[in-house]
Parts: sequence; structure tokens; C-alpha cells
Amino acid sequence: MYTINGKVVLLTGGSRGLGPHIATALAKEGADLALTARTTDALECVVEDLKQLGVRAMCYPADITNADSRLKLVESVRADFGQIDILINNAGIEWISAYADLDPADIEQMITTNLLAPMLLTRMVLPEMIARDSGYIVTMSSLGGFKGSPYSATYAATKAGLIEWSAGLRSELHQTGVGATVICPGFVSQEGMFAIHHRTAPGIVGESTPEDVAKAVVRTIKKDLNKVIVNPKPVWLLRLLDVIHPDLGPWILRKAGVYEFYLQLAEGNKAFIEEGGTVFERR
Repeated sequence: MYTINGKVVLLTGGSRGLGPHIATALAKEGADLALTARTTDALECVVEDLKQLGVRAMCYPADITNADSRLKLVESVRADFGQIDILINNAGIEWISAYADLDPADIEQMITTNLLAPMLLTRMVLPEMIARDSGYIVTMSSLGGFKGSPYSATYAATKAGLIEWSAGLRSELHQTGVGATVICPGFVSQEGMFAIHHRTAPGIVGESTPEDVAKAVVRTIKKDLNKVIVNPKPVWLLRLLDVIHPDLGPWILRKAGVYEFYLQLAEGNKAFIEEGGTVFERR
């Protein structure tokens, strides 16, 4: 059983999406929070809410895709808190689009943000955790990492990479006192593309709340779980079908309207870009 109370948590992507929900759940467990994101104003609002829960919380505006910014972030948190006990790799980008319509720069940015940045940030904090025989790495992946969906191929690739990277890291850290786990939510209501397009997930898969995911993070750390799927509907059958025959799962998802759901989101994003919007505005 890993204790969260009194631990220092560095949480990326802390200003919006799942970040504030995860931070609140950890604060209620007695953790002190160092939150980072690129949006200063939003970060400050989250930090003020966390302080009302009686914990220490500070914000660190940073771009985790930049090496110098990552270094300054880690050094600043260590200077203010003394050490980093738990790292939550939560920051990520999801952009639903036909692959041929994606700007190459956006493909690179998605891979850097979702996959490379958490790997490098973990590399920065891991040696001190190993030296203390204590620490925890939580990485936010997705059910999309188990099975690529149309119009979300790059995102799925990054999340698949996180799942296997975390699995390998966990095995490597066995008996070091440092844990590593990956959280794989399905569709999450109220956040991300749901908030933008005001859509609900197809009934075959359902949707979880941000609070469901936050509770899973806390449970995972406390119990040192390996891999946690957060989804109201059972997904093991689709994964089993994929093993039996790779075409069965996609056929079912097409019939259930999941692929049509992604197509509509992609068309909405394309219209947004054509009207003068930018991918960054929707992140």
C-alpha cells in the first residue's frame, strides 16, 4: 500500500481537462501539488481551489515538449518542495482528423507531447526516486491505445506507445520501491472533444466522468496496480475478438456507430479549421 498523504505530486496538464479533477482527488488524500501547463491563468485558478483543501499547491507554467523548460520545471519544483514523490504524466493532445488532412507539424507535436515528453520527464525524476527506494509514476494513456480508431491514428499510436513503455518500466522497477502504472480511460464526458462538440459517446462503449478517472488514479497509486481501464461498459470482449480475428472488432464498432461518431468529430474539426480556427485553439 503506497501512501499519498504528505507526498509531493508533479502533475502535467494541470490547468484543464482531467488535470484539475486528478489534482483535487490527490489533494483530498493529503498530497501537496505542483501543477504545470502552458496556460498560466487557468493554472492559478486551479491552485487557489486546491489551497482551500488545506494542502500546499503551486503552479509552474511550462512547455514540457521543450528540454530547457522541462529542466527548469523539475529544478523549480525541487527547490520549492524538496523532492518529487509522484509524477503524473497527464498532459496530452487529441486531434481527431482524417490523417491526410493533418499538418505534419501537428503530427510531430502530438507525438512529442503525448509520448516523448512524458518519457523524458520520467527520466529526469526517476533516479532520485530509485535512490530513495520510493516513488511513483502514473501515466495517462487511453483505450485508444489498445485499438486504433479511424481519424485518430496518431493519437492511438502515442497512447499505445505509453502502454507498452509503462509496462516495460514497471517490470524494470520491480523491487526498487518505485512503482509505475498506466491509466486507460475510454470516452470521458464533459472534457476534450465532448465539450467542444457537445456529443455523447456511442452506447456500446459508454462514457465515464472525470471524477471516475481521478478516483482510478488514487486507487492505482494506493494499491500499486499495473494497468487500469476506466470505462462503464466491459471492453474485454472487443479485445478478445481482436485476438480471435482482427476484423471482428472493427466490424462491430462500425455497426455500432463508433466509426461514424469519429467521422462526425473529424468533419467538425475540419470545418473549424476552414473557418480560420487553429488546432492549438482546440487543445
